[in-house]
Amino acid sequence: MKHNSKIYIAGHKGLVGSAILKELQEKGYRNLIYRSHNELDLANSEEVKAFFEKERPEYVFLAAAKVGGIEANNTYRADYIYENLMIQNNVIHQSFKTEVKKLLFLGSTCIYPKNCSQPMKEDSLLTGPLEYTNEPYAIAKIAGIKMCESYNLQYNTNFISLMPTNLYGPNDNFDLKKSHVLPALVRKMHLGKALEEGNWNLIREDLLKRPIEGIDSSSNENEIIEVLNSFGIEKTYERNVTVTIWGTGTPKREFLYSQNLGEACVYVMKNVDFPDLLNQNLEQTKAEVRNTHLNIGTGEDISIEQLAILIKSKIGFEGNLIFDTSKPDGTPRKLTDVSKINSLGWRHSIELPEGVEKLYDWYLQDTHNK
Repeated sequence: MKHNSKIYIAGHKGLVGSAILKELQEKGYRNLIYRSHNELDLANSEEVKAFFEKERPEYVFLAAAKVGGIEANNTYRADYIYENLMIQNNVIHQSFKTEVKKLLFLGSTCIYPKNCSQPMKEDSLLTGPLEYTNEPYAIAKIAGIKMCESYNLQYNTNFISLMPTNLYGPNDNFDLKKSHVLPALVRKMHLGKALEEGNWNLIREDLLKRPIEGIDSSSNENEIIEVLNSFGIEKTYERNVTVTIWGTGTPKREFLYSQNLGEACVYVMKNVDFPDLLNQNLEQTKAEVRNTHLNIGTGEDISIEQLAILIKSKIGFEGNLIFDTSKPDGTPRKLTDVSKINSLGWRHSIELPEGVEKLYDWYLQDTHNK
């Protein structure tokens, strides 16, 4: 991949895509193409076909996806499997048809069984039942892995699948109904801190940038308090505020800062090809080819309770944390085995405390930048 190579980033506005775009720009790649959803609907096969035939990208980063947390995955099950299958089917197939030199498909470690042995190795794929709440999304991502493998085997393409662990960073989704746990906790404690300080200007700035269903920056204080209470940000009396978190707090999760993922994606695109992944297991090349995807993560995890305490400290929220044990925990533990990607020459560089601080700094700046 040369600095003047034509590179398409699908999903450039999202958490993953924006990190890839930023990394490419910082590395001096200048022939970058991307489209917003309004300009190109990746779930529409005719639009995708026309785009690829016109633009003819040489390299493709497929970071576009419909993503969300436990509640969103469980509630919008049909949307998650349909939209993700359509997006990846269209982009991967047209990449083949227009002879793209190399494609990187981004998935998620939710592809692994619910009770997978820890840390999760690439070879654990399809060895047990998936976690129910995100099963449709996970199945779509597994299909993407198999699609890349199958095109490589049948057509000699160079399509590689990366399965990042839980991500966080700039341009994350902070919707309190649909976001993942870390950005949800950042926003909850940010609003909780503002509420306990009686800082209504800060609350209204936040709602102006990111309205919550039922309220916006023009709503009166009682309306705002009522809706925040429904999302577990509750003003009990005077300025005492509690933040409620789904589940017991005991599940353990691994988190990777999006900037590190962007670095990993560009590294793999430049340095790793499909045959390199076959060579990781010499026996594999003699029989069935499976599990050629790569885990991307830190190889370190933390409980949700400890994560909440860390975020609370970084933000300066002084209220109480309450764990709602009537809500689902999801998978008990999700820790990736990153020995494969490490052996290929990439390791993460940003640890969680630093990453949370960087994310909150970005969140504050983004909130004020209306």
